[in-house]
Amino acid sequence: MFLNVDVLVEGKVFLQSVNAQKNKSNSRGFGTFQGVYVPSILTIFGVIMFLRLGWVVGNMGLFKTIVIVCLATAITFVTALSISATATSMKVGGGGAYYMISRSLGMEAGAAVGLPLYLAQALGISFYLAGFSESLVNYMPEWLPLSEMMIGLIFLFLIALVAFFSTDAALKVQFLILTIIVLAMVSFFIGHERPIVLSPDAKLLPDASFWTVFAVFFPAVTGIEAGISMSGDLKDPRRSLPLGTLAAVVTGLIAYIMIPIIFSSRASLDVLKTNPMIMEDLSYYGPIIILGVWGATLSSALGALLGAPRTLQALAKDRVVPRVAAKGVGEADIPRNATIITFVVAALGICLGDLNAIAPVLSMFFLTSYGALNFIAGMEGVIGNPSYRPQFQTPWIVSLSGALACFAIMFMIEAGATLVAISATVCVYYFMQRRRLQAHWGDMRRGMLMLMARQSVYKLSEFKFADAKSWRPFFLVFSGTPKTRWHLIQLADAITHGKGFLTVAKIVAKDSPELKRMDSVKATIRDYLNKKKVPALVEVKTAESINDGVKQMVQHYGLGPLSPNTVILGETEKEENFIKFCGLIDNIVKLQKNLVVLRQGDNPGEATRVRRQRVIDVWWGRERQNASLMLALGYMLKTSPEWAGAKLNLNTVVMNESEKETAQVYLKNYLDKINIDASFNAIVNSSPFEGIKEHSAGADLLFLGLRQKGDEESDNDYANYYVEILRKTKDFPPTAFVIAAEEIKFNAIFDQN
Repeated sequence: MFLNVDVLVEGKVFLQSVNAQKNKSNSRGFGTFQGVYVPSILTIFGVIMFLRLGWVVGNMGLFKTIVIVCLATAITFVTALSISATATSMKVGGGGAYYMISRSLGMEAGAAVGLPLYLAQALGISFYLAGFSESLVNYMPEWLPLSEMMIGLIFLFLIALVAFFSTDAALKVQFLILTIIVLAMVSFFIGHERPIVLSPDAKLLPDASFWTVFAVFFPAVTGIEAGISMSGDLKDPRRSLPLGTLAAVVTGLIAYIMIPIIFSSRASLDVLKTNPMIMEDLSYYGPIIILGVWGATLSSALGALLGAPRTLQALAKDRVVPRVAAKGVGEADIPRNATIITFVVAALGICLGDLNAIAPVLSMFFLTSYGALNFIAGMEGVIGNPSYRPQFQTPWIVSLSGALACFAIMFMIEAGATLVAISATVCVYYFMQRRRLQAHWGDMRRGMLMLMARQSVYKLSEFKFADAKSWRPFFLVFSGTPKTRWHLIQLADAITHGKGFLTVAKIVAKDSPELKRMDSVKATIRDYLNKKKVPALVEVKTAESINDGVKQMVQHYGLGPLSPNTVILGETEKEENFIKFCGLIDNIVKLQKNLVVLRQGDNPGEATRVRRQRVIDVWWGRERQNASLMLALGYMLKTSPEWAGAKLNLNTVVMNESEKETAQVYLKNYLDKINIDASFNAIVNSSPFEGIKEHSAGADLLFLGLRQKGDEESDNDYANYYVEILRKTKDFPPTAFVIAAEEIKFNAIFDQN
């Protein structure tokens, strides 16, 4: 066996690269315990556990408290499963949840959820410090002349200094705090035998509702955000995020079930509801509880102050927020500018109010981000892209159920606040779309659209025939270079606006110099349409001749039921092309495609020049199919934003006054029957085209029927008919000649039965 030397060399270089990357990874970054589990569990064992869990039990009783704990933890657990699946299927960078959302749903969705998530993390700092200040004032009121707000601001400054200068030192301090919290919980579980009675000064408040209590409690189980936000500082995010997050959630669940059981067995509900320091009173050694409260609140605030700036830094690196927040310092890329900004936001949050005021706001923000994370994992599982290969498998139905639960609970907590949160998210999404930032990564949106398109196409294919009731125009517009025949695209876009499909097509002859730059031609057309804000597909094909290319595309373009049903062409007035052009018309009609030949005309219409209201004239002739299709197109044009307020007229030409009265009665009854806001006119003129020209001189657009080629009619005879039509309509305003060739009874579109 012989091996290629180049292969051996490349293999050696590859192994060296892998080893270098591995050594680099191991040289910096945190492990599962220090980087994920400790920050998460310290936030879970935080202010709610020490200062509000007794209040929860006092309001709800033991059973409902267990329900709240299990429901909140279930949401967090499912979210942790979704995070685990997502994290083990991608290279997770800095920014945690924002990074996962933006790389899965696109930059717009990432920003729409990432900005509220950052605010939740920043306000979380305020929340934890408000709890610290409350406990400090309650424990030593005579020693502290400062208000709770001032205490919160002072300690915010102190922990900001730690986070600002050393992430490693901040995380190491948390080991000491975790030890204190564990000792505090041991002291609480041991307890004492002293009876706990209601204070005579206690003020009994009415019980809070289930969802109000849930909103206050829910931030207790959102500690996983602290670990996720450190994703960019981990040695192995794919391993550490799932393991550390799930371990923290399970640990928190055990603690939050055991503590309420002890509460309810040692104190009355009234005592629990009115005494925020009840955990201290029930402990074997009270002072250790105070140390635990202070340690938990300060460590939670510190963890949030480590995580929030990294989310903001990731947003800034993607240019969602100003780039000043993206700057990092040192090999660890410590986000000092983002930390300063977060400090200001947290300081404003401290000024908002107490725990009960901040907690529901946090719940809304966290539930929004949790819902998005669950939705991502669920949709990835449904779509089944080959690029989605998680090492940690989570059933998609579990993740989507978690997403649904998040949004349902938001409405249960407070529908008004939920609508505000959703509106804010939508506004950010819309703003990001307007900015048109170019992402340098792929996302799952294409897969989602492909899934929906696949299901829709297959379902549509089950219908054996087209239904007039649900008919929509699927236009295939042969505009060539859009600038030269923009009026064709403009008409099709106005008609299809939200009502159909539009494809702009160009045929490149094989002897054309454009043949060598087909991709460039297509990109140029697409860019032009985007600038004009015209949603359309673009197709550029080659052929021996333009006519041959049009015939081939009309016959073969489309996907199953999503094939164009109406072709739009510009008129030709070159005598040498008449026979070929009429042969093309006949070919399109035989393929059962409707046809619109748009003639721009020499007279743009007096209405455009002298009055604002546009006028659309539909001329009713002998071909009822043509008339019904023209009326449908005219009606859709009138209801488009571009033609809003236009006047639609249904006209016909009669030979004498006796026919006029009959025609007017018919048109009136017809319009009344089909319920369309349109006027009707019967014009007396022995020369139909003269009557049309005289009556429609001020119209902005005319619809006229064009007859099909007869079975026995020669190409030359039909070309003569076309030439005669052009001659008689020479000085008309813009005119659309229409042939209804599709096997649909277009009059059924207006049938009210």
